[in-house]
Amino acid sequence: MLTSLPPRERQIVDVLYELGASSVNEIGEALHDEVSGSAIRAMLQRLERKGFVERKQGERGFLYSPAVPERVARKSALSQVVKVFFNGSPGSAAAALLGMQDELNENELDELERLIADARQGRKP
Repeated sequence: MLTSLPPRERQIVDVLYELGASSVNEIGEALHDEVSGSAIRAMLQRLERKGFVERKQGERGFLYSPAVPERVARKSALSQVVKVFFNGSPGSAAAALLGMQDELNENELDELERLIADARQGRKP
């Protein structure tokens, strides 16, 4: 899904996930480099045509926001990472995450345990 976007368009969508509904100027400020407002507007129009961005009229101009819920985009991106780096094995990906246990806090470890328990209960025998 988002992985199919050119890098700059992907960067704009990432900014929108981070900031929420934003103007062209706010997006430009968040990009941290020189990109003209007209270039940003052109990319936003392409993203809108592709179905990644929605545009709504605000009090002071158009506001742009992601059209795909962040949860859906995150799942799609993670599926791509699992496919490419872990041969399609979610278990291998989880093992790699658990290999980073020194970087996981107690709450994160508890959440992982809960997710594993939920996944076991959701399985049919």
